[in-house]
Amino acid sequence: MINVFGHVSPDTDTVCSAIVWSWYLNTHTSQESQPRVLGELNSETRFVLNKWEVETPTLLEKLSAGEQVVIVDTNNPQELPENINEAEVLQIIDHHKLVGGIETPKPIDITMRPLACTVTVMYDLMGEVVSDLPEEIAGLMLSCILSDTLEFRSPTTTPHDKDVAEKLAEILGVSIPEYASEMFAAKSDISDFTDIGLVRMDSKKFNIGDKNFRISVLETTMPEMILERKEGIEGAIAEIIAEESDVDEVLLFIIDILKEEATVLTYSELTKQVVEASFGVTVESDTEVLPGIMSRKKQIIPALKM
Repeated sequence: MINVFGHVSPDTDTVCSAIVWSWYLNTHTSQESQPRVLGELNSETRFVLNKWEVETPTLLEKLSAGEQVVIVDTNNPQELPENINEAEVLQIIDHHKLVGGIETPKPIDITMRPLACTVTVMYDLMGEVVSDLPEEIAGLMLSCILSDTLEFRSPTTTPHDKDVAEKLAEILGVSIPEYASEMFAAKSDISDFTDIGLVRMDSKKFNIGDKNFRISVLETTMPEMILERKEGIEGAIAEIIAEESDVDEVLLFIIDILKEEATVLTYSELTKQVVEASFGVTVESDTEVLPGIMSRKKQIIPALKM
């Protein structure tokens, strides 16, 4: 049995991509697979699975040596089980930059394309299959694109992502603006998450100079709800840094979907230094608003420097 999974701190694209590709392998190839997740789902992803009546994938608690896997929505070993190189990786489908570090004993099937969403890549790989998708699979695919592009607001959005989303919406008879609003309302509901849970909800590790950072992003239509919890979040960040030996600091960006801007927490000298050097601003408080910043992949990570 092949396990199909994406990154830790799973979001809508990584969870639903695993479900979609596992469905494809099971129904259109001779391979047997199951989707798995590597962490707790966020509120938007739970909403999407409930909307399309799809079962939540089981948690992959341990990856055994030699286990066959397909990796979706990442190629970064820091976002995968620690022993990922002991598994038998069969395939990688991704839309992020090439990080390096995954090793395989033989050539594998890798597809990485400069698109906003993993399922857009999958849509192309499926070929004629997309003309007869089950409703729930088409619904998950549409959800992924709307989530990753923030309803086409993100600078990562390509014309192809938008075209695929519109085709899927037409098949489903769904209004994109109305459905996206429902998704973003669900995404903005943080009431069930602890402060540590918020910091880790959508978080990826990257090196900046000689320091190791967690880069956390919270996308919302109600940033004030997160900022009201700023003191608790800063305490949670301190706990995470104390617990994780490979993390020196955390940068938390609160993305306002409607205003199309980010507020970054600048609670320490190191975070202030990085934000000033990276975005050409002068930080004078414990938060800094960055107009037009919407994408970790395209606007935040490439800009970060000491």
